[in-house]
Amino acid sequence: MLMLVFMQVESFKVFRDLVESRSFSKAASLNFITQSAVSQQVRAMEERFRVPLIERSNKRFGLTREGQMLYEASKQIVFQFDSLQHQLSEMRNVVSGTIRLSTVYSIGLHELPPYLKKFLTEFPNVNVHVEYRRSNQVYDEVAEGTSDLGLVAFPVQKKTLKVEPFRKDRLVLICVPSHELAKESEITVEKLKKEKFIGFEPDIPTRKAVDKIFREAGLEVNPVMEFDNIETVKRAVEIGAGVSIVPSATVEQEVQNGTLASVEFRGHPYYRPLGIIYKTGRVLSPAMKRFLKTLKDSPDPAGMVAVAEAAEKNVV
Repeated sequence: MLMLVFMQVESFKVFRDLVESRSFSKAASLNFITQSAVSQQVRAMEERFRVPLIERSNKRFGLTREGQMLYEASKQIVFQFDSLQHQLSEMRNVVSGTIRLSTVYSIGLHELPPYLKKFLTEFPNVNVHVEYRRSNQVYDEVAEGTSDLGLVAFPVQKKTLKVEPFRKDRLVLICVPSHELAKESEITVEKLKKEKFIGFEPDIPTRKAVDKIFREAGLEVNPVMEFDNIETVKRAVEIGAGVSIVPSATVEQEVQNGTLASVEFRGHPYYRPLGIIYKTGRVLSPAMKRFLKTLKDSPDPAGMVAVAEAAEKNVV
């Protein structure tokens, strides 16, 4: 009897995931089954309730009125079942399972490691699976349920997502150590007017923040290269192709090794706030709760305030 109930809950979960992802392949991936199995479960539910659930006449994915009703019920059933499972785990003080984390390269490679090491040392039975994505893909994967958590820069709070503060990075100028600007302890942003500038691609949040810095300063720079990740930007600067503005935490190793020089900006500092995102209304497992606590145990409370303020100003 218990096994039958579990199987029925799984069917409701598959249907919920199908509706939210609008994709049979994604629903299959989320539930570790085949696309054919997803279709079979939908047909079985239609036969069980004797109503059509999906609009099959349209090219786009759509629900019938009955399908919408079942979707709302499915969310509640899965929510209650997950809540029960997590409560039972907490009562037994069990912290295990897998956390699927999606993030951008600069955060995953340079910000996350010490937090991840601390968490896995304390909870060795948890597996944290990290995927590197572009920023917009991180939001999509968390919203669709493909990822449990996301780490992003300049977080945007959407209706379907919850934003938690993580930390903030100070933005600095980087150049080769032989560059004239490397001799300065601090510079103004106006100093970059005649410099060849290496930036990020237009859809990268840090690029948008740097563009804003230039606009506020009334400055037009000379862009020579654009890349979609921090590692390629650093390599281009290292060969003397130009200068760039990046988060200071991402170049600590290169500055220490002497392959790059880092220069602070004079006056008002520029920061990159980082945030943790997860799906609104999601039941957090004991492992996810502990991981969130580890991430938010930041020694930088001012950074948390900056992230929260940035999110409030960017509601979509």
